[in-house]
Amino acid sequence: MAKKDDLIAAFRCRTPPAAVPVWELEFHAWDAASGRHATLGREFEALSSAEQDRALHENAEILLSVCEAMGFAGLTVPGHYWEIAPGEPAYYWLPPEARVRQIEILREAAPADLMLIGGSGGVMAMPGARDYVEFSYLLFDDPAAIDERARACLAGGLDAARRLADLGVEAVFTASDLADNRGPFFNPPQMDRFVWPYLRQWAQEVRAMGLFAILHCDGDMSPHLDGLADSGLHAWQAVDPTAGMDMRATKDRVAGRLCLCGNVDCGLLLTADSQAVYDATAHLMTACKDGGGLVLGASNAVQPEVPIENYHAMIAAWREHGKYE
Repeated sequence: MAKKDDLIAAFRCRTPPAAVPVWELEFHAWDAASGRHATLGREFEALSSAEQDRALHENAEILLSVCEAMGFAGLTVPGHYWEIAPGEPAYYWLPPEARVRQIEILREAAPADLMLIGGSGGVMAMPGARDYVEFSYLLFDDPAAIDERARACLAGGLDAARRLADLGVEAVFTASDLADNRGPFFNPPQMDRFVWPYLRQWAQEVRAMGLFAILHCDGDMSPHLDGLADSGLHAWQAVDPTAGMDMRATKDRVAGRLCLCGNVDCGLLLTADSQAVYDATAHLMTACKDGGGLVLGASNAVQPEVPIENYHAMIAAWREHGKYE
């Protein structure tokens, strides 16, 4: 049903030829969706070289079979952004050399109508819990140090985007949370100094590489919708309903300037019954698909704990209500 041409049209804020495309920022339900086991994270690290090579080929079979069954137009390749401290979980993650090889295998085996999408980084986000206090003090006590972090993040993200482009990835995203449920973390002068210049430069240079430029940011970004729409991004993923972001109202604000991705509430996928998921997805499709510029997916990542019947209900509603006549 929805294929790469639909995704390209959506990213360009046009009406797709067939249907609203489906793409997930991260889909952690590979095992439940396939009935097989994808080997990633710490489990992959513990394998021998021969076992790792076999696992990468099996992973590709699993990922691509699920994409075909679900009708995904895009596949996020395993990334580095879940690479965290030793001893802590690592989810949709592979070590650097294995990550490159996994992308190569996926590119060789993927059908022509499936877009590979990768996380490059590039735009500094609000701090995580471990350095929240230190970062917050630096914002006021040593803003030059924040400037340096922002420059380093941009340089690293652009280098990663170039490597991904060389591997055949066609779209990249920077996973840069800039807000929580209460609103933006940075005040307006801080956004003007530490965020907007880097987001615009990242989007401009990613476009120059021939890639689509996507921002992932959850939280309440309603004060900054015009800034996002005028930044040079192709798309914004999340449009977080748990933070009060409404897809229809957001689409009205940015129509023709920014593609919107996601918005099926992750909490609903986790805790509701399948009928509630079907109804919410059907409403999203009928209320928001007109005019294009929409990509269906969860409002963040699809966690491993999501009942697979709920995700199937989301896909069933999309198949029924996501087509363009």
